Order: sequence, then structure tokens, then C-alpha cells
Amino acid sequence: MESPGSWALNVSRNASRAPNPLKRDEDVAKVEVAVLVLVLLLALAGNACVLAAVAVAGARKRGTSRMHFFMKHLSIADLVVAVFQVLPQLIWDITFRFYGPDALCRLVKYLQVVGMFASTYVLVLMSVDRCLAVWRPLRALRHHRAERTYVLASWALSLVLSAPQACIFSLKEVGDGVYDCWGDFVQPWGAKAYVTWISLAVYVIPVTVLSVCYGLISWKVWQNFRLKTGRDRRATNGAENGAGAGAGALARVSSVRLISEAKMRTVKMTFVIVLAYIVCWTPFFFVQMWAAWDPMAPREAMAFIIAMLLASLNSCCNPWIYMFFAGHLFRDLMRSCMMALHCGCGEQQNPKSQSGAMVMKSTCSQRSLTQTTTT
Repeated sequence: MESPGSWALNVSRNASRAPNPLKRDEDVAKVEVAVLVLVLLLALAGNACVLAAVAVAGARKRGTSRMHFFMKHLSIADLVVAVFQVLPQLIWDITFRFYGPDALCRLVKYLQVVGMFASTYVLVLMSVDRCLAVWRPLRALRHHRAERTYVLASWALSLVLSAPQACIFSLKEVGDGVYDCWGDFVQPWGAKAYVTWISLAVYVIPVTVLSVCYGLISWKVWQNFRLKTGRDRRATNGAENGAGAGAGALARVSSVRLISEAKMRTVKMTFVIVLAYIVCWTPFFFVQMWAAWDPMAPREAMAFIIAMLLASLNSCCNPWIYMFFAGHLFRDLMRSCMMALHCGCGEQQNPKSQSGAMVMKSTCSQRSLTQTTTT
């Protein structure tokens, strides 16, 4: 039976030389189909809302901020995962066999891994950007346009690193006249080497970079907190000793450049996204490495299937994290939708009333102006 990370489960099956690839546990398959349907709907709806909210915010401010830019590309990567990884896998689980030509088999396998690479590398870029914003704020401002180049490079790298998928997987005969999309590896080390390489490129190395980034951010936040506490204490002591000394201390406090609340909010949001990524992908890569290196691994056990499904949840978790930390984006999106709906209904109800239309247009423009000035 396939899984959301079907590239890896196929690897483990080939490595173990499964005796009967023509059967599966139908009860487990039904659970997997139900979970994949839910994940697909949540991922499509949530990430579409994020893209719409970022587009509305960019139109109002006549530009996209750094964090909105990264949120947009991370949502696009999650949509790629949903459309090209979860959806094909859902169809595959329903039909049990891959019904299509060899070219489609290779393309599906290729695109399934592109989303994994892209979402991971965009997340790494977002974390590095937040680390630089905390440690080198002036440098981050000078290189405001550089993130576009880096994001495009991460997408290009994802496309290149996913290329082995199209070479390894093809339409093969897995039984007497039964064909499926299957991987072909050099025995006995090919599957182990490939799963290990994927685990390093998509999980181990990125998580190491993410850990270093947030270790540096935590250190800088602690330094700022200690500096602010010390300055406040000196300001209080100066105020007790005399008005002149207090004024001088307060002036020194105000001159200290501390991390802004807005920047800390984006750091917290990125940290939660990273934490969700680690929680969702750690069991997946753990069981994949286990299955690749241990011929006796329980590949058909329910625990293995659940670990596979956890990886797909990451594509639908991020929009809810955005909604929690950047709720104003979604409130603005709802206001824009309600405003457009209200204005459209008003114009349809009064097609012959020119004065009514003038009042309605004036009201809409005033609301739009108010929304722009308050956000």
C-alpha cells in the first residue's frame, strides 16, 4: 500500500522484496483515504485564503512586505504538496494501482518530491531572514530585494534535486500482468543510499540550519531583555537621585535599539511554523530510515501509516498558524469580500436609481479609505 510519502515506501518495499505486492489491508486503506481527503480540503482552502489575504494586503499597501512574500511562497509550496503529492496519492489509494503511462508515473513521482524540497527550503530562507532581521537589521533593510533571488534559487534547487525521482521510478510489472509505478534500485545498497540522501537533504540539514538560526535569535532576544532590564533599572535609580540625572538616563534608554514587537511577532510565527514542520516530518523520516535499513521493519503496521500521514498534515497546518499570528490579514480579506458583496448587492437592487448608486459608491469609497488608513 502506498502512502503520502509514497516515494519512500516504495523504496522500502523494493529493498525488502515484498513477497506479495498484489494485496493490501483494505481497512487501513479506507482510513488513509479519509485522512487524505480531509488534509487535501484543508490544505487547498487554507493556503488559498493565505494567498488571497496577502494579495489584498499587497494591493492596499502597494507592495508586499518581506514576511508576506515568504508567506506567499510557502503557501504556494504547500499547494504544490497538496495538488501534486496528496491528490495523486489519494487517487492512487482509491484505485490501488497506478493507471497511466510510464511518463505520467515519472512525472507524478517527480512532482511529489518537488513540493517537499520547496516548502522546506522556503521555510529555511524565512528563518534565516528573521535571524538576519534580529542580528543585522540595517543589513536586512539594504538587501530588501535579495529575498526574491533567494526564493527563486530555492525553487530552482528543488526542481534539480528532485530529478532522480524521474529516473528511479517507472511503470513496472509487479505481478503476473499487473503493473504499478515502482522504483528500481541497485541492490543491496541503492535504496538505503537514496532514502538517507533524501533524509539529509530535506530534513537533517534544514533542521540543523533552523536550530542554529533560532539559537542565535534566542541569544539576541536574551541580550536585548538583559539590556532593557539594566537600562530600566538605571533609569529608575536616576529618577530617584534627581530629575536631571533621571532625564539623562531616560534619554539613554530611549536611544537603545531594541527588537520591536512587530519583529518579535514574526519571529514567534516563524518559530511555530518550524516547530510544526519538525513535529510533522520527524516521524515520517524516522520510519523511512527504519524501513530502508531494517529488513524486519513492520512496514504495514498502523504506526507506520500514521507516521506517513503526519507528514501531509504540515501542508494544512501553516495557514492556521498565519491566521493566529497575522489575523489582521484575514480580517481585512473578510472585510474586502463583505464590502464587495454588499456593494454588488446594492447596485443590483437599485439599477435605475442613479442617486442611490452615487450614495453607494460614495459609501464604499469611504469604507475603503477607512480600511486603508487603519491598517
